[in-house]
Amino acid sequence: MLIGDLMTASGVSFGTSGARGLVTAMTDRVCYAYTQGFLKALLADGRLGAGAAVGLAADLRPSSPRILAACAEAVRAAGCQPCYYGTIPTPALANYGLQQVMATLMITGSHIPDDRNGIKFNLPSGEILKHDEALIRAQEVALPAARFDADGALQPAPVALPAPDPAAYRAYVERYLAFFRPDWLAGLRVGLYQHSSVASAALYEILVGLGAAVERLAPAKQFIPVDTEAIRSEDMTLARGWAATGRFDALVSTDGDGDRPLIGDEQGTWLRGDVVGILCARALGARVVVTPVSSNTAVEACGWFQQVVRTRIGSPYVIAGMQAASALGLAPIVGYEANGGFLTQTPIERDGRVLPALPTRDAVLVAVSLLGAARAAGRPLSVLGTELPARYTHSDRIRNFAAARSERLLATFSSGDDEDDRAALNQAFGASFGSVVSLDRTDGLRIGFASGEIVHLRPSGNAPELRIYTEAASSERARAMTTACLDQLAGWN
Repeated sequence: MLIGDLMTASGVSFGTSGARGLVTAMTDRVCYAYTQGFLKALLADGRLGAGAAVGLAADLRPSSPRILAACAEAVRAAGCQPCYYGTIPTPALANYGLQQVMATLMITGSHIPDDRNGIKFNLPSGEILKHDEALIRAQEVALPAARFDADGALQPAPVALPAPDPAAYRAYVERYLAFFRPDWLAGLRVGLYQHSSVASAALYEILVGLGAAVERLAPAKQFIPVDTEAIRSEDMTLARGWAATGRFDALVSTDGDGDRPLIGDEQGTWLRGDVVGILCARALGARVVVTPVSSNTAVEACGWFQQVVRTRIGSPYVIAGMQAASALGLAPIVGYEANGGFLTQTPIERDGRVLPALPTRDAVLVAVSLLGAARAAGRPLSVLGTELPARYTHSDRIRNFAAARSERLLATFSSGDDEDDRAALNQAFGASFGSVVSLDRTDGLRIGFASGEIVHLRPSGNAPELRIYTEAASSERARAMTTACLDQLAGWN
């Protein structure tokens, strides 16, 4: 069976961060086939040798153990050796894979609800990029009928995985303890919002190891889909309540798999991901910054960086942009996404210590860098970004907005004639936002208005959702713009 045909038949397809789909669609058979396709592509072009070790880890979703077992069985069937590293952050597995020059698979759905899950594939050299997805899609795999029952479950049940090897976790924690000074966070009081983040243990050990006083908060018994681009009202209420106690200088958390940071200031305000990306890039002395088109335009307006490169949304595009930026001969080169995930293309050097490059989304580096920068400046976290131009972003999504529905919406404003499209957009949005002056179709539809405000509409690459991003001169206006778009588009058909 061709992997491309399997995608169509199962509904489990590549999004911006690997294969994603409903748990009911991600049967053992589908996960086994995807893993076989990934390994077959690498074996065919020599990026993986026969009998090679393949690293595996998972997040804390209830469906992850079953999917993990199916993927491990597929690794064995391909003649390779599955190595299980436990429930650890996605960047921890990727970091260890890069160190060991080992392909890895992370079982995670990141921030999406737990009725969905996914598999993130990493090459021995890092994340798969879009051309790698095409290679996997083109693979033909054999699925022995006797191995699966009518529902796609493996028969007999997969061999149980051994106890997890702690090497990947330890390497990730030591990455930060070795780079930052032991007193980097000394004196800071940090609230660690645990929920169901697989990064909670690593974050606690790193923050304490760098001198912070850390209080663990709100561990969850069931999976909570924390999305750093569309923060839940419950999480806003929690943050304000914690801040009101006066016990914390900052709040720290991540999404489910630990690649996107969630950082709150002493007032209980969760900071926007594309703002913390700018601040982290500055704290690390970046000269080149690569970020998607949806990120805050303050990154150009601040004048802190020699080069800013814009890409489509998704870490594969940011990574490709960072790789291309290497030709500029400038370093350090970093990247970030509007969700706060931070990537490094080149090593970071400071005080004789070197932080190796990690070109995949990471949350810990952002948290540690920002808290340390605030401490070094002797300023509260809430004022760390006051030097940035007054540009504020907001985002949300309309759930259960099918991809085909999103395509029809965008097609309404994509006639091929910009004048006609601007006229249609003026009719649709003019009463709320004024006249349209620019269109950007790098990824979805980004609309610039004469006021300087921006509305960006984009179908999610991971779920049946329409993403809405707004930018304005105040946070209140950006939020109001998002609400207006949600109200106007929710019933669109």
